[in-house]
Amino acid sequence: MIARRRQVALALTALLAAGAACQARHHQPSTAGGPAPAQSAARGFTLVASGDVLPHSTVIDRARFDAGGTGYDFRPMLQGVEPVVSRADLALCHMETVYGANGDYTDHPVFKSPPEIAQGLAATGYDGCSTASEHSLDDGADGVRRTLDALDRAGVRHTGSARTEAEARTVTILRAGPAKVAHLAYTFDTGGHPLPQGQPWAVNLMNENSIITDARAARRAGADVVVVSLHWGTEWQDAPDRQQLALSQQLTASRTGGRPDVDLILGTHAHVPQAYEKVNGTWVVYGMGDQIAGEMADNAGAQDPRGNESTLGRFTFTRPARPGGRWEVTKAEFIPQMFDVDAGRVVNLNQALAQGAEVKAVRDAIRDVVLSRGAAKDGLAMGQ
Repeated sequence: MIARRRQVALALTALLAAGAACQARHHQPSTAGGPAPAQSAARGFTLVASGDVLPHSTVIDRARFDAGGTGYDFRPMLQGVEPVVSRADLALCHMETVYGANGDYTDHPVFKSPPEIAQGLAATGYDGCSTASEHSLDDGADGVRRTLDALDRAGVRHTGSARTEAEARTVTILRAGPAKVAHLAYTFDTGGHPLPQGQPWAVNLMNENSIITDARAARRAGADVVVVSLHWGTEWQDAPDRQQLALSQQLTASRTGGRPDVDLILGTHAHVPQAYEKVNGTWVVYGMGDQIAGEMADNAGAQDPRGNESTLGRFTFTRPARPGGRWEVTKAEFIPQMFDVDAGRVVNLNQALAQGAEVKAVRDAIRDVVLSRGAAKDGLAMGQ
């Protein structure tokens, strides 16, 4: 594993240089209600989504080093996937931890991360993040407030946690080319932390009826596409568990006027890549894995490199043939990636392989898990 990481590090210089060279050509993060480019209007839109951002102390230390010892800079950490993320019409991430302040940044089991992460996500091209997770209440209501304030300052939209009841009841709708996309987010648990007193709306808890109700409300609010992010599953298990399978069936089967209420499900939490599957005609990503994390140990305390492996999902939606019809996913792709803990960089494994890094084994292992439930027969392909 150490040798493999060193090979990845050798390929990083060329990859990051290539990314920097084309960065100026990529679009800036979109905002709700912005103008739709003519090309997007003709072709529909592309949506890219990635897994957990979970900064351990080593990750935070790397960001401080990249900032020259003053402050924290997470932009270099993500530069390897910036070309994929920024070219999408809409890019979504999962911010698993809350932000601290004034250097009070902590690691597992109670996370408080530097707010500069929000700036790094924005610079990479992310338009929005889900914020409902088992760590959403690691610092109570103050942590929620600091996190959402920082995302707001960076221009990154968010969903899943809230500072006020009015915010909790407001649908997060983002522009994706010609379409309006609602982003909803929920978590199975808050890590044993109670909801703040008098604030039962602070974090969205996962419940089938609530999700369907919210999805229908999003549609009434004008959403063409409804995307649901779920923090769920069993840690270190690359197969979806019974709850994931049951809930995905229930959510994708729900319809209003013959039209599905949910158009895409994006899963996080398990720390490892999990399968993609088309369920009742709707794509479900059971788990994307950790996009950013330090060295990970499994439930038995053994170091497990899968905790630094993940995928980017990329879905191309095509506008309906008739008004009020469904925006269909006409192209579904996954891009295997890993977080090189030695270099402190997210690496697109296909690009690293093209640069000569010896990452074929890990790339192929991720591919096999992603396709393990037969998604290839429904058209899922590995992208670049």
